[in-house]
Amino acid sequence: MKEFWSRLMSNPAVTFELVTATLFISILALASPIFVMQVLNRYVSQGVDATLITLTSGVLIAIVLELIFRQARLHIAQVISTSKDEDHALNGYKTLVHSKLSALERVPLDTRREILGGQQAIEQAYSASNITVVLDVPFALLFVFVLYLLVPAIALVVLAFIVVVFFGGILGASSMNSVTNEVTEASSANSALLGTAIREAETVRAFNAGSNLTSSWGGQVTQLQWLRRKLVLRQGLVQSLTQSANALMSVAVIVTAGILVVSGELDVGAMIGANILGARALQPISRFSQLGSTYAKARQALNLIEEFSKLPLEKERGSALSNYSGGIEFRDVSFNYGKDNNPLYEKINLKIEPGSILIVTGSNGAGKTTLARMIVGLLEPTRGNLLVDGLDVQQAAAEWWRKQVTYLPQEPALIGGTIGENILVNNPEAGSERLNQIIDTVGLRRFVDESESGIETPILDNGWRLSEGIRRRIALARALITNGKLVVFDEPTESFDTAGVKVVHTVLSTLAKAGCTIIVMSHDPKIVQGKHIVLDLDNKPVPSVLVVQAKKQKKNDVEEKPQNLKQAKEVNNE
Repeated sequence: MKEFWSRLMSNPAVTFELVTATLFISILALASPIFVMQVLNRYVSQGVDATLITLTSGVLIAIVLELIFRQARLHIAQVISTSKDEDHALNGYKTLVHSKLSALERVPLDTRREILGGQQAIEQAYSASNITVVLDVPFALLFVFVLYLLVPAIALVVLAFIVVVFFGGILGASSMNSVTNEVTEASSANSALLGTAIREAETVRAFNAGSNLTSSWGGQVTQLQWLRRKLVLRQGLVQSLTQSANALMSVAVIVTAGILVVSGELDVGAMIGANILGARALQPISRFSQLGSTYAKARQALNLIEEFSKLPLEKERGSALSNYSGGIEFRDVSFNYGKDNNPLYEKINLKIEPGSILIVTGSNGAGKTTLARMIVGLLEPTRGNLLVDGLDVQQAAAEWWRKQVTYLPQEPALIGGTIGENILVNNPEAGSERLNQIIDTVGLRRFVDESESGIETPILDNGWRLSEGIRRRIALARALITNGKLVVFDEPTESFDTAGVKVVHTVLSTLAKAGCTIIVMSHDPKIVQGKHIVLDLDNKPVPSVLVVQAKKQKKNDVEEKPQNLKQAKEVNNE
């Protein structure tokens, strides 16, 4: 109930209104049993029609007022429920998009979906109607108190049943927790299989993986259905016991009242009224006890969201330079994945002056993409510092820094939005003239003109429906829109046709002439001409560095290979 009290305490004024409305509703609910007793004791015995009219008018007014108060309370409860639901949804999504990538990637993709999908279970559990059910619980004692004033013996009987049903409901909810956790885990496994079938439809068919996936899916579905049946049966048992408790209480009340009527201590009207009061007292307790599975699911979802929200977030604020020149320095940089004791690379000491060119080479898995992501600030070095014009990237404001980088990832994905929105996402202030210039530069003009809505054409499925060449051209345009002084291209010619490769070479040449610092991750150390530095990540654990001088003649390529990283740095600084 921690979440319930948190919602109430978030807005004390509204909570006071809720409690006040609930009090009035409970008082007005007393009208019906009082009406029954008065009709039986006064009208039936005396037969005065005016008495019946007065009693009927009074109870009808009470019923209408109770209805009005219930609807008003529901709207008030909606205020508390909606605001907290929005907060949970916003905070969960904020964690998803602003948490540090290294931490986020440790949470499987389908688990992230399952966590955020649990928001629906929270909204259902803490809906306005369920909040009012919980608020009604303590006011059940009001009916017991009135009943005590009327018939103390019957009040004690009703109170005993209330205690039994209340604690029975709590025990039932506790028994559902473990099953609910198992259902959540099984649902997560199902989501993973479903995601594979949806995202990788071509692979599933091309490599005949359908049979294996179907077999796994069948086993998962069988287990999930068994767990759900188990949960439903436990929930049904709680409901059945609650209904039986209501019936047993009615029997106990009638038996006790009957004995009192026969002994002359109670009249028939009071007996019937006492039975109604007892039923009204137990009603909110019964409804509350049946919410066990609902709150168990919500509790599980809240725990997952709470753990997810503990992921460290990227800095919203940090240092920034008024005029970044493009310089970057690796100072004793090392990197390990997670708790792996074997470093991907270590002791990188290299200073790149503004306007220089660095080619990072290495085989698959050598760490080229990891280094690119580290430069952009998506990953942090395990040890050492990455400095840009003397400023540590980890101390820089993430948003500012990524506007300084012209970044093309190896496997570029797009966001939900139009072609124009995708290109402008990191620099929405760029004008239409600049946008059209870049579209022409990367060779997107024909694609844009032939698209149904031109630049406003929506991108579906994060661009994976597009050809790889078009998707990479859009990503290249997105990179260029920032006008960043530091250029980081990860395998820029990969999956491009001849025309696309020519575009990349032209773009790199233009950026080099503009004085940008260029870092290219590539298998090909000769991807650029002229003087440049080569960082070879295949040399483990300390990458080797060599300086390639400008080619003067085709047959006389001169390479100067320094003895160590320090010498490479000195050569580069000359």
